[in-house]
Amino acid sequence: MKTIWAPWRIEYILSDKEEGCIFCDALSKNDDLTLFKGEITMAMMNKYPYINGHILVAPVRHLSALDQLNSEETQSLLITVEKSVNIIKKAMNPDGFNVGLNLGKVAGAGVEEHLHFHIVPRWFGDTNALTVFADVRVIPEHLQTTYNNLKVYFDRLEIK
Repeated sequence: MKTIWAPWRIEYILSDKEEGCIFCDALSKNDDLTLFKGEITMAMMNKYPYINGHILVAPVRHLSALDQLNSEETQSLLITVEKSVNIIKKAMNPDGFNVGLNLGKVAGAGVEEHLHFHIVPRWFGDTNALTVFADVRVIPEHLQTTYNNLKVYFDRLEIK
């Protein structure tokens, strides 16, 4: 039998689960996960990504459903998603993307009280037998390295 060690997961397993909203908290402080804070939208690294480059784009306003967005928020949110995809293309050169949102706990929303899009870059061969059969992910780049690579592009981003 082979043993696969993933010591970075223990941080999540043992940590106190965060109270409150990760997006609202990120807006009120400077951290090493938040890539962009605009007037209407924000973008941040997913602390527990599916693969390197997995980011989250959310409205600044704390809301949980698409029908709660006003037209300016809807437009700005989709522009931020589009520009985020373009940044990841430049910085990481993926072969494709999964872009989507989960509405409600049953749909897989980890933070259901604050609407957010997932942007997940994909490369040919990034899902292998290890993921399929052992439910183990191998992420080839440290979260902080990915953040540093993307942050220089997001610092130039101008969206309301």
